[in-house]
Amino acid sequence: MPEIQAPDIVRAAYAELVVTDLAASRWFWVDMLGFVVSAEQDDALYLRGHDELTHHSLVLRTGGRPAAAAIAYRVRSAADLDRAQVFFAERGCAVQRRPSGATTGVGEAVRVVDPLGFTVEFFYAIDRAERLIQRYDLHRGAQIARLDHFNLVVPDIPAAYSHYASLGFGCSETIEDEHQMYAAWMFRKQTVHDVAFTAGAGPRLHHLGFATHESHHVLTTCDLFGAARKQHHIERGPGRHGVSNAFYVYLRDPDGHRIEVYTSDYFTGDPDHETYRWSVHDDRRRDYWGNAVIPSWYAEATTVLDLDAREQPLTDLVGGRPEVQVGADGLGSITRITEPPTK
Repeated sequence: MPEIQAPDIVRAAYAELVVTDLAASRWFWVDMLGFVVSAEQDDALYLRGHDELTHHSLVLRTGGRPAAAAIAYRVRSAADLDRAQVFFAERGCAVQRRPSGATTGVGEAVRVVDPLGFTVEFFYAIDRAERLIQRYDLHRGAQIARLDHFNLVVPDIPAAYSHYASLGFGCSETIEDEHQMYAAWMFRKQTVHDVAFTAGAGPRLHHLGFATHESHHVLTTCDLFGAARKQHHIERGPGRHGVSNAFYVYLRDPDGHRIEVYTSDYFTGDPDHETYRWSVHDDRRRDYWGNAVIPSWYAEATTVLDLDAREQPLTDLVGGRPEVQVGADGLGSITRITEPPTK
């Protein structure tokens, strides 16, 4: 029997979030962060960064409770939709074929609940957007350039790694010790990641990562929220990660969805690119300058919906050791166990 071929994924393309107040979301994402509005409906906003030439990279849709409705990857050809349908059906996953226009601006698509419990869309065709890369007169706020990655909370990091490796993803960096892998950063485009995995009860969406071009755009973002007396939306940073080298700040929108605004990662396109493996005992992995991480970073993430918009139940962490508290970008803390002296 011939091996079932995985769809050829190009990159992380867009996310669909459920928000409870579209006006409040518009203030945060458009007025403060500077996202471009591609389309606006009574119950939804379609947003993009100024470098993006496709219709949107973020959909905000109103609903009763905040949630992540879907994450979406663009595939290389229309034939990859058929490959995605077969690939996931063979794995016993729920699969839904969506007609063109089911999401404004997007052509025919396949949505699945993947083996990790996330609703994931694959699409090829999408409407083109106006080129705004050099419309500096329109750049505002954080000067968001593009969607870069999804960070997903999963209970079994090796299982997540294996699933995405089967989809053809490479791995740029991991956090490990001699016992296990705690986090992984994986890519299809030639940057550090399109998706990263954080260990914890899941499935949940930890954050969406959006790239900007300059470190001063990250700092300006903080100044803007401070000037508006809305500094409580700044959750963590600014700082520099050890993992990925990213200069970052994390914010929470009015519904608690987490966004990373970042810059300064690196190229991963060489065919012999090697995975950089961080020791879980190296605190620089989280913040290269040694800044502390606040508790919400480890405890809070966004609920994930299935194909019928029902909340996915959570599975507890698999294979954790009692001395390790697991959280985003590796670990919350490590209680070091003193081994008895050898005789």
